[in-house]
Amino acid sequence: METWHVYILRCGDGTLYTGVAKDLAKRVEAHQNGNGAKYTRGRLPVKLVYRERRRPKGRALRREAEIKRWSKERKEALVCKERRFPQGETD
Repeated sequence: METWHVYILRCGDGTLYTGVAKDLAKRVEAHQNGNGAKYTRGRLPVKLVYRERRRPKGRALRREAEIKRWSKERKEALVCKERRFPQGETD
């Protein structure tokens, strides 16, 4: 079963972008080069601030949709939690 990644980028203007990718490094590079999502193209540079692994793809897409519905404050709390547990571990 393939592993997918749900990720959050911090854009140059301070906004957060949530996405999903199979090859996370390649996708972040695409965003950074202006070849990612239309949203991030005008907000460079971007920095990866959160990621989690999900299997299968459907679970990753559902998680992405869930996070996208959250307020910026809730996303910031998730990012802050990631800084404390950098390997995707939680409590």
